[in-house]
Amino acid sequence: MLVVDDNKVIRQLIRVNLELEGFEVVTAADGAECLDVVHHVRPDVVTLDVVMPRLNGLHTAARLRSDPRTWDIPIAIVSACTQGDVHNGESVGVDAFLAKPFEPTELVRTVGMLVREGRQRERGPDGGADEESAAERGAASGGIGLVEAGGDSEHAGRPGA
Repeated sequence: MLVVDDNKVIRQLIRVNLELEGFEVVTAADGAECLDVVHHVRPDVVTLDVVMPRLNGLHTAARLRSDPRTWDIPIAIVSACTQGDVHNGESVGVDAFLAKPFEPTELVRTVGMLVREGRQRERGPDGGADEESAAERGAASGGIGLVEAGGDSEHAGRPGA
């Protein structure tokens, strides 16, 4: 997991909630740092805030999608998104949106779903997805939108890696 947010408190909040569920988390303070860190860590999922200095979340997502080394990493926007942000995020290939303030359980559910989707991408279209994963993917791809819910780089590995 790579958590990208310019607010240290939010980064730590996301990090702690994910670590409590067994995810290993690396953080970055903005999009520019994310683009550096992502090549060293190769995370299962990247979460991005939209409004950040140097390189905002939507531009970062577009850069991740255009890079052959990172195009397939699932991306979630965790931000106080507008409908315009959601539309722009969809157009650059963002996989999920979670509104701030978010519910920790929704964060964990969304990230878990994206990890499973990312692993399915790695196995290819005939990788033997079970019914639950297929249903989750269908819900995610058909229901992309705003989920209404309530840097210091710290490097670690990925779960299961």
